Amino acid sequence: MRQLGLSGFGPPVPAEIHRLFFALLPDEVARRQMAEVATALRTAHAPRGRWINDQRYHLTLQFLGDFNALPQDDIAAAKHAASQVQAPAFDLPLDRIGGFPASHVWWLGCATMPDGLQRLWTELGLSLAKARVRTQRSHTLTPHVTVLRNAAAMLPPTPIAPVPWRVREFVLIHSNNPNPYQVLGRWPLPG
Repeated sequence: MRQLGLSGFGPPVPAEIHRLFFALLPDEVARRQMAEVATALRTAHAPRGRWINDQRYHLTLQFLGDFNALPQDDIAAAKHAASQVQAPAFDLPLDRIGGFPASHVWWLGCATMPDGLQRLWTELGLSLAKARVRTQRSHTLTPHVTVLRNAAAMLPPTPIAPVPWRVREFVLIHSNNPNPYQVLGRWPLPG
């Protein structure tokens, strides 16, 4: 299936876009605490922008791309690749807020990448490459959960009281705005 042009030079973008990515989804307790931090940010800074619904909070591990129709063969290969990952559960304390100037987003993140997250990201990337599943992969992961898009002002990196998050699984998500995320597969992390 043909992937959409992200630079504006590809084929015309259809009205319906299917986005596929591997991610971490917070459990209910962590999600609620993330939402509380976002509410405090909104109250303290009153920024202009588009706040993310807390039901869409996630940390992207590997982005497979935007498609004009769901690529079933790629999905099957991605699921097989995910099933080959051997990584343990880990703690991911979100202890920083900040923003990315180039993309105009505010986020919750961590000062130090947990070893478990680095291992999961690396193993998933290698498994996807071995299965010949194309990703829009960078050479490093900057762990973050986006809470505000189209921010009119920058938010400098600032320590916060940690939001504890025990990561026990990773998922493959199909996003088709404005619909809720559809989880296409779940892979538990033992331990």
